[in-house]
Amino acid sequence: MKPFLQGRKALDLQPLRTVHSNSPLPTAGLARTATPSPNVEIVKHGDKVMRLVVTCACGERIEVDCLYPAGS
Repeated sequence: MKPFLQGRKALDLQPLRTVHSNSPLPTAGLARTATPSPNVEIVKHGDKVMRLVVTCACGERIEVDCLYPAGS
């Protein structure tokens, strides 16, 4: 079976914001290394968003199907 996203055009979007050292999240003891930034891809069919593909900086990938009511 061919992967759903194979051959699809990816939209050029701004990456998610990164957490800065002055944020309220606890960062003590975490090593700062250069890691890839998270990424969100939007798969559209016409004007409708069909799927969101979220890739975490750790490499984990989650695909979210967008369902619409019949006839919309």
